[in-house]
Amino acid sequence: MKSISIKGSERESVGKKATKAVRDAGMVPCVIYGGEQPVHFQAESKAFKSLVYTPDAHTVAVDLGGKVYNVILQDIQFHPVSDAILHIDFYQLNDEKEIVMEVPVKITGTSPGVLLGGVLNLNLRRLKVKALPKNLPDYVYADISELQMGNKLYVTKLGNENYKLMHPDNTVVCQVKISRAAMKAAQEAAKAEKAAAKGKKK
Repeated sequence: MKSISIKGSERESVGKKATKAVRDAGMVPCVIYGGEQPVHFQAESKAFKSLVYTPDAHTVAVDLGGKVYNVILQDIQFHPVSDAILHIDFYQLNDEKEIVMEVPVKITGTSPGVLLGGVLNLNLRRLKVKALPKNLPDYVYADISELQMGNKLYVTKLGNENYKLMHPDNTVVCQVKISRAAMKAAQEAAKAEKAAAKGKKK
């Protein structure tokens, strides 16, 4: 999985007044969990743009004065009116410990059902993946090249030896639905066939 870097500085005071001062200075208060002790730090709000405002998933290298923590985003709080980032929680990665993370789904291939007029519905845009940090994928690829009209692609078809998908086997990732146009065309074709059959009988 791709990693992005964020530079920040450790915080000594973490009370309400100190936190307000951090935000007033255009910084975001953050904390890293998962290590021996929580690590509190601050960073400029613009530093999180490529992490927060993207559909992709990333690991993060947080650089605090030369000491680097490899983490993933765990939780984020936004201001209810301005949408400004109020606080971010990160979880520290352990190279030997599996982690659960949401990863975006990427469609590959061409569905025969879509070529015949069907509509592809993506039921899940992200899937929960469990893996060692080094095996976290950038995307979970969903191959739709065998989907006929009315077919569904289940999560069991997306297995990979490097990671495990944390969803029930009957979870539908995407499906090809019959479009109104295709349904109308099928109905008209059936009527025409029926009419032709009647004509032959006469």
